[in-house]
Amino acid sequence: MRALVVTPTYNEIENIEAFLTTFLDATQNIDILIVDDASPDGTADAAEKLKEKEPRIHVMRRVGKRGLGLAYVDGFKWALEHNYDAVFSMDADLSHDPRDIPRLMALLEECDVVVGSRYVGGRVSVINWPISRLLLSVLAGRYVRLVTGLRLSDPTSGFRGFRAKVLSAIELDTIRSNGYSFQVETLYRAQRCGFKITEAPIIFTERREGKSKMSIPIILEAAIMPWRLRLKPFKPKKS
Repeated sequence: MRALVVTPTYNEIENIEAFLTTFLDATQNIDILIVDDASPDGTADAAEKLKEKEPRIHVMRRVGKRGLGLAYVDGFKWALEHNYDAVFSMDADLSHDPRDIPRLMALLEECDVVVGSRYVGGRVSVINWPISRLLLSVLAGRYVRLVTGLRLSDPTSGFRGFRAKVLSAIELDTIRSNGYSFQVETLYRAQRCGFKITEAPIIFTERREGKSKMSIPIILEAAIMPWRLRLKPFKPKKS
């Protein structure tokens, strides 16, 4: 199975080299696409420098800061255009461990979508989160499940893998989310299409370097989007 990891970046100069080095050491025959939103700190330049020595690294430079959701849409479309069989999403700040990728990829042999879950089996697997952040995450997951009907322990996880056919079916060009709610909308559409979704345990580690991209507008979108999905549900095209 030919696989690609898509990782959006904005001002991740403090993490990008360590992230890519860890990724390359942890994986074999898996490519990675860095989708950079014109980071003023030189993130894309650093990735390009590593790319010169490693053909598995690809870099997409976008004009301006256009948001997480659109970064993933552009990255996923690039993956489909280049005929990858499986596509993963993950963060560049090492909160997601690249060493988990082979394990998640193996699960895609038996399912269509695999989600790296911080809460599967009722366990909490996060490191260096304050209790307030943990409560917010747990409550957000319950809220999303209640409103959308997603049958997952961690519907807001950003570490997941898709078979290419899933990304084709969920109609990337019509995705309405651009912040972290993108994670919810893609899973919601995959479930509406009837794809098999599996969760696997991961350990999430709070970033050590750099700043979180969370903002008030992103939080508001995340609160509103589940209701938009429920009130105007995605209708898969008939094959």
